[in-house]
Amino acid sequence: MILQPEFESLPRPQLRALQAERLSEVVRYAFERVPFYRERFDDLGLKPDEVSGTDDLTLVPFTRKSDLRDHYPFGMFAVPMSEVVRIHASTGTTGQPTVVGYTRHDLEIFATVCARTLAAAGAKPGMILHNAYGYGLFTGGLGFHHGGEHLGLAVLPISGGGTVRQVDLMLDFRPEVLACTPSYALTLAEELARRGVSPEDVPIRLAILGAEPWTESMRAEIDRLLGARATNVYGLSEIVGPGVAFECAEERAGSHVAEDHFLAEVVDPETGAVLPEGQSGVLVVTTLTKQALPLLRYWTGDVTSLSREPCACGRTLVRMAPLRGRTDDMLVVRGVNVYPTQIEAVLGSFGELTPNYRLVVSRPGRLDELRVEAELSAAFFCEFAAETPGEEDAKTLCEEVVDANHALRSVRERLTQAIKTTVGVTAKVHLLVPGAAPRSEGGKIVRVVDERQLV
Repeated sequence: MILQPEFESLPRPQLRALQAERLSEVVRYAFERVPFYRERFDDLGLKPDEVSGTDDLTLVPFTRKSDLRDHYPFGMFAVPMSEVVRIHASTGTTGQPTVVGYTRHDLEIFATVCARTLAAAGAKPGMILHNAYGYGLFTGGLGFHHGGEHLGLAVLPISGGGTVRQVDLMLDFRPEVLACTPSYALTLAEELARRGVSPEDVPIRLAILGAEPWTESMRAEIDRLLGARATNVYGLSEIVGPGVAFECAEERAGSHVAEDHFLAEVVDPETGAVLPEGQSGVLVVTTLTKQALPLLRYWTGDVTSLSREPCACGRTLVRMAPLRGRTDDMLVVRGVNVYPTQIEAVLGSFGELTPNYRLVVSRPGRLDELRVEAELSAAFFCEFAAETPGEEDAKTLCEEVVDANHALRSVRERLTQAIKTTVGVTAKVHLLVPGAAPRSEGGKIVRVVDERQLV
């Protein structure tokens, strides 16, 4: 279902004209109301009137997360606090958190793009939405809450965590729609399987998942375990939250950017030059309609590409490819750029493994070392479990045990070779017993540990 065809299916020439009009307005708005932008423009000798269309956008300098942190907490706001009706903030794992303000107008946009996301996934009025995104400073929970209400869904605001209780209510209330992170969808699926609930008996039919990169193999596993159809949603707090881009149920081949509200570019991570369609680089987003926190050319750090190929769903909005990762998540191991999603894609091709894993990078000597901790599936592990230590004894199977078992040794050797061929680095593969890899309890999961930063 297309919620707003007058915008989502607008012919490209008309959409581009709308973007140009709104871009001109937001540039002037930011210049007049945000000292940061006025100083930036003055330093460059740039006048707002010189940015009269999307082709002029390259004249505008990038805004980075460090700029928001440097003006913590409210220095980037364009409206007085009397007009701010909600405040969100990022987790702030490094440095100051980034703070986002919303006017009532901004919240209407937020609800609308989340409602579009749900509709594109197949949700319809009258369905029940099991909303397991976190409520609080994180934007996901409240974003989908109001988006669901806007679309006419009955929203169960359960938030993250408490997996046993989540599944109890899922089985009792029979919601058709699930919203959470992909890693937590797997956690819920595992709990359902532990109780002996088959995919056919799981009530969920649609799963709208985001807040962390995931792969097609992970999607296939979620589809299989939940008996659902999983679609991706993209967003980030600084821009609005979830709903910046979303997949349609028809193709599930890239996320449509809500271009009437957000102007997307992909640029070279080194030079900042705008890249042609189809070429991977860093996603840069300009807000076109936000009031409290307008952002011009915001450097997201997310690595993707854009495509304007026609889509079966009828939307004319540009699509962004699934994220390869973030520039700040990228690991450099012995001079090779490694994205966690590359490793995840390799693991997903092994039927003997679950989608759960952990990467550990260390420097025990002069050279970097990448350790891939891959979790064996319960079905595969039970074939030789009697010959190996239990989880209570050793979560990571020791090399002697693996070497002594042909099947285990074969998995380790084939996985090592596949990572070398696909990613270009030689990793040390450690096999974990089922259940030993990190699990999500509702929020974003940490799969990478860089011990080089600790020495």
